[in-house]
Amino acid sequence: MDIIGRENEIKLLTEYENSGKAEFVTIYGRRRVGKTFLVRELFDNKFTFEVSGIVEGEGIDQLKVFTEALMRYGAKIITPPADWFEAFACLEQLLSKQKRKKRCIVFIDEMPCFDTHGSKFVMALDHFWNGWAAHQANIMLIACGSATSWIVKNIIDNHGGLHNRITHEMHLHPFTLHETELYLNANKFNWNRLSIAQTYMILGGIPYYLSLLRPAESLPQNIDRLFFADDAEMHREYKRLFKSLFRNPEPYQLILEQLAKKKSGMDRDEVAKALKLTSGGGLSDKLDNLIYCDFIRRYYVKDKKVKSTSAIYQMTDFFTFFYLTFCLAPSTNPNFWSSTIDKPVQNNWFGLAYERLCMAHIPQIKNALHIDSIQTSFYSWRSKQSTPAVQIDLIIERADQVVNVCEVKYSQREYAIDKDEDLRLRNRCGSFKEETKTRAAIHPVLITTFGMKRNMYSDYITAEVTMDDLFQ
Repeated sequence: MDIIGRENEIKLLTEYENSGKAEFVTIYGRRRVGKTFLVRELFDNKFTFEVSGIVEGEGIDQLKVFTEALMRYGAKIITPPADWFEAFACLEQLLSKQKRKKRCIVFIDEMPCFDTHGSKFVMALDHFWNGWAAHQANIMLIACGSATSWIVKNIIDNHGGLHNRITHEMHLHPFTLHETELYLNANKFNWNRLSIAQTYMILGGIPYYLSLLRPAESLPQNIDRLFFADDAEMHREYKRLFKSLFRNPEPYQLILEQLAKKKSGMDRDEVAKALKLTSGGGLSDKLDNLIYCDFIRRYYVKDKKVKSTSAIYQMTDFFTFFYLTFCLAPSTNPNFWSSTIDKPVQNNWFGLAYERLCMAHIPQIKNALHIDSIQTSFYSWRSKQSTPAVQIDLIIERADQVVNVCEVKYSQREYAIDKDEDLRLRNRCGSFKEETKTRAAIHPVLITTFGMKRNMYSDYITAEVTMDDLFQ
C-alpha cells in the first residue's frame, strides 16, 4: 500500500471493512482529489466487483461497461441486461456465489455517470440494496464519484428508498500542507517550506496536480510549463474539471468568476445582482453544490447582537482562484510566472492567497494558539458602519469569552509592524468591539510566513502564528 497521508480515512475504511455487517459507504469530493486511488490502493486485489462509469457516456455505454465488468468478475451472462434492474440482478447472483464469511467489496466508481436521463439507475440501486444487499452481513458497497452534488442529493440525502440507508459517508478533502509536504518529499522534491506553501496556493492540495510537477524544475519553471507554455496542460484542466462535476457547468463558472473578484466574498443577493439574475433560478442550489465540491465556503457576518444575519460565500479552491486571476485571459509570455517573480502582480496575489491558505488550516492555527481543545467558531468580518469599511481577515470566537482578531500577512522575511499598521490594527479591533457589542476580551493575533520582527509596535500583538505552524 503506497498511500501518503489520509490516515483517518484509512482507519475508518478499515473499520468498515471489518465491521461484520452490511456497509454502504459513499466517498465524494472534487475531481482529482484522489478518491479512486485511495480505494484501489487500500483494497488492492480485494474487490469482488469493481466498475467505473464513463464521463459523458450515453446510457447504452454505461450499461455495457457494467455488463462487461460483471463478466470479468465471473458472472455467466447469456443475454445482456436490458436495464439497470436486470444488471443489479446479475450483480446479486454474482455476489450470492461467494462464501458467506468472505467480505465482498463492491466498488462502483464514478457512480453519477451511470444515472443517465430516464435510466432509473437510482431506483434499481435502491431495489438492489434494500431488497437484498442490506441483509447480507458480508457485503460492503463503496459508491464513489466526482459529481459531488449528485452523490449528496441522490444517495446521501435521498428521500426515497435510500433514505437513511447509507451507513457511512466520507468527504475526501484536498491534502493539507502537511500531507503536501509528505507527498513532495516522497517524490524527491528538495523544496523549502515557502516554495511548498506557494505550490499549495497555486495548485491546492490536489494529489493529481502535484503529480504533474517535476523535481528537476524550480517551482516557477513548473508553473510556466503547466499554465503558460503553448498547449499548457493545466489550461485544459479548467474546462474538464467543471464538465466532470456539472451537467451544465457554465452557471457555476460564472459564479466563481464573480467570487474571485471579491476578497472577503459576496452574499447571495450580491452574486445574483452581479450575474443579473432575478430571484430563484436555482442560485442557492448552485452555491450549495459549489460548497459540496470544495470550491467555496459559507460563513456568516455578525450583527450587533452577535447573531448570524446573512451568509457570505467566499472562494476557497486554490487552482480555480489562480486560473481565473492569471489564465482566463492567458498571457502571451510562456515564461510569465518566472518573469514576474518578486513583482507586485505576484506578491499581491500571494498576499490574497495566503489568507485562503490560513482559512484552509484553522485546526493548525488553533493548535499553535493552544486553543485546540476550546470550542470555537471562525469567520471573516467586515464593518457595516466604518468608511472605508473595516475588514478583518479572520475572527476566532472562543467559548472561553476571548475573541482572537487575526491579521494575516504574507512576507518573504520577518514582518515588521510600523506606526500606520499598528494604528490600523487597533482601529479594526476597536470597530469590531464597538459594532458587535461583544463583552469578550479581544486578543490580536498576527499570522505571518516567517514571524514578526520585534519593535516598538509589536507589543500590541498577544500571539503570533507562522507558516511552519500551518504545516503541523
